[in-house]
Amino acid sequence: MTNIPTATYRIQMRDGVDFERVTQLLPYLSDLGVSHLYLSPIFLATTGSTHGYDITDPTRIDPALGGRDGFDRLAAAARERGLGIILDIVPNHTAFTLENPWLLDVLKQGQASRYARHFDIDWAAGPLVLPFLPEPFEKMLSDGAFRVADGMWHFGDVAVPLAEDSPVTSDLRALHDNQHWRLVHYALERDGITHRRFFNVTSLIGMRVEDRAVFEDTHSLIFDLVRQGQVQGLRVDHIDGLADPATYLRWLNEALPDTPVWVEKILVGDEALPPEWPTVGTTGYEAARLIAQLLTDAAGIDRLDGFWREATGISTEFREELRQAKLDVLDNELAAERRQLGDLAALAAQGSALAEPGPESLREAVTALLVATPRYRTYVTDSASPEDQKLLHAIAEDAAQGLRDRAVLDLLADLMANPESDAARAFVRRFQQVSGALLAKAQEDTAGFRWTRYLPANEVGAEPDEPAVSADHANAFLAARRASDMTLVSTHDTKRSGDSRMRLVAISHLPDDFHALFQDAAALPSAQDLEPRWQWYVVQAALAVWDGQAENTTDRVSQHIEKAMREAKLTSFWTNPDEAAENAAKTFARELMQQWQARNPLALQALIHRGQALSFAQLAIQMLMPGFPDIYRGDENGLLALTDPDNRLPVDWDALAAQGDDPDAKLHWTRQLLALRRDQADFLEGADAQVQVEDDGAALRLIRSRQDRTMTVEFAPGGAHVPDAFLARAFFDGSMVSVRTRNSR
Repeated sequence: MTNIPTATYRIQMRDGVDFERVTQLLPYLSDLGVSHLYLSPIFLATTGSTHGYDITDPTRIDPALGGRDGFDRLAAAARERGLGIILDIVPNHTAFTLENPWLLDVLKQGQASRYARHFDIDWAAGPLVLPFLPEPFEKMLSDGAFRVADGMWHFGDVAVPLAEDSPVTSDLRALHDNQHWRLVHYALERDGITHRRFFNVTSLIGMRVEDRAVFEDTHSLIFDLVRQGQVQGLRVDHIDGLADPATYLRWLNEALPDTPVWVEKILVGDEALPPEWPTVGTTGYEAARLIAQLLTDAAGIDRLDGFWREATGISTEFREELRQAKLDVLDNELAAERRQLGDLAALAAQGSALAEPGPESLREAVTALLVATPRYRTYVTDSASPEDQKLLHAIAEDAAQGLRDRAVLDLLADLMANPESDAARAFVRRFQQVSGALLAKAQEDTAGFRWTRYLPANEVGAEPDEPAVSADHANAFLAARRASDMTLVSTHDTKRSGDSRMRLVAISHLPDDFHALFQDAAALPSAQDLEPRWQWYVVQAALAVWDGQAENTTDRVSQHIEKAMREAKLTSFWTNPDEAAENAAKTFARELMQQWQARNPLALQALIHRGQALSFAQLAIQMLMPGFPDIYRGDENGLLALTDPDNRLPVDWDALAAQGDDPDAKLHWTRQLLALRRDQADFLEGADAQVQVEDDGAALRLIRSRQDRTMTVEFAPGGAHVPDAFLARAFFDGSMVSVRTRNSR
């Protein structure tokens, strides 16, 4: 496959970063040593979008970024410097907003619109539900909040287009009933919507790219940019949201046969990409998981577990917490999806000789199957593969535990494994789309903020109860890696940046130091008003971004605490915040960091030093393990950040470009290792890889070897007689080049 990068540099467009700004950065990025720019979505998005995943028109480049002319200039300038462009594309959804021109046409013409087939709308359920109203429809109608003018239905500053054949009438209720849409109170989005959404984000509507005409329409601009030679690779957002990922990727490969495609896919455990997918790899969350596991001290985790349980009183295991989180999310955030699945299951089960299910038994079976699904999804279309057959059998057996009668569950499991009717295929297709949304919302965004023993393992693509890894498992993983696999440590979606994660990995190396920090924090006056589980969390969050100045980090940590407590969904929710609990946590965080600034505890110093050494080890492994590194904007010189929006704060690229060649700086070693990757590209592409871990944990080595040439990265984590050290050495033809030696204390 052509166009495999040496290294990519992820740039988040918007928030002051447009095509002109990226063009100005090209000299810096070229000197850094990357081969490709990796751009977040550039298509027309909702007004004021901060991320670009809320696309309103996939056939236009956003004028807010510089439009097509601006992109043309960037692409030409990048080509002159030998830099390629990888583009982030979003086939799964567009914005469910009145700024979406295709959606406006559907609102006017209903199912007669040429775009009606483009959106994943359940027309059998009636008019398209628009949960846009601030109050119930009847109240707003009686209050006179609605008016009609110029072919539009108005309320506040919102204007919804009327059907083109709408009668002229003063009866607003009758006029509303005669539309292709139905306005309802926003609270009805919980269980009353009639469109497929992205996870539980009602403002994003699913696209039916499984329809070839829809695929062609939504990808026309993408095809043009690639065929014009302006884009050299694609990153597919949320591949598991699609009805048929394999067919989608096959169509993409047929249209752009020489273009590498990476997929955003979370692999769980030993799961591998389906072999029939024409893709060069994932975006690399599983690689980030492995690096953190390799650098985690398993013995330290055991001590942390004892400290955490003693401090918080938590006795559950993670899988118990995850199961409860799944049930909570199905009862609330994904209630609409479960209701839709129940309706589809009822249609699929009609005429079955196995069972005659009612709505409650279907709801029970659907719930049990969703909760028991351990991965994002299966990939059944007309029939299940042997692997999916095996997985579905295991899911059914797990789901049946505790049920008084499993007949309906077995009926649905059989339909999923062998969908012989259109109704059965519709059910299994939607089930597979919902199971991924459930796992993401329940694990990453709920249980990951409840069961918080060790936050480096509470990460996208990671498992909180699997924080470490054996050498045998790691070597099996490395043996399966390809040169085209992406290796990330930070993204716009990670819960903590790579360097913040290493700060926290340090607590597995020095658990007693962390426990000392926690005990000091628990003695603060503000701790009396905060649950111990949140005290434990806040100490980790503060450590992850601490820069020595309380003023700099207090607001960032406070903002993160608010998000964490609402995502945990224990007492505080986005729709109903527990402000007293949130304020208690914010006060605790502020006092904690003021204490750190005043005293600079030895335990804090030790954890920061160890975290710095671990960050350098992570950098070397990321750069030199099989695959290629993806550098998240600003991470080349160190990035301490929590989940978004903290990880999207502006980057001072001018300061980075002006920075001298400081051998103690991460930027220096990023450049050195990227140069090593470039100079030894042939060796690295074909070299075997293995890790070695000494029995006493005194050293971790990553070894790349090919014929008589060897490259070794070694991390000595320190101890009574060994200082923290980071060593990377390359042996080529008998000569040794020392890449790095670092003593951090």
